[in-house]
Amino acid sequence: MKTLIAAAVAAAFAFPAFAQQQNLPDSKARAENRESAQSTLPSAEERAGNRREVSKSAAGATLTGKVKTALASDAGLSTMTNINVDSADGVVTLKGKVDSAETKKKAEQIAKKVDGVKQVKNELRVEAPKKDKQS
Repeated sequence: MKTLIAAAVAAAFAFPAFAQQQNLPDSKARAENRESAQSTLPSAEERAGNRREVSKSAAGATLTGKVKTALASDAGLSTMTNINVDSADGVVTLKGKVDSAETKKKAEQIAKKVDGVKQVKNELRVEAPKKDKQS
């Protein structure tokens, strides 16, 4: 037991010497570090701008999801996996390939009916389905 107490006392006296050998920053250096860290933090205006951007992104993602759901729930378009949907500020862009002009028009009409859509840019391309080569 005496050995354990002696080891604890020796460790307690050795620790400050160990800390000095490690070149730990003194109080002045720590204060300078705090000041430089605070000067690199974003201002209130920058933080507000970041919040607006995140909000816009979330709203765009939500609108994109709504349009994709509307397209997928339509019986004629549920098998169309080639339609990509992007949105920003209420403007929805449809891209990809469809098999007919009717399908292109129908996709645009469905997208326009979704709540929150202000405008639809229909960039869908009509391409006839490729026929499998049979040997």
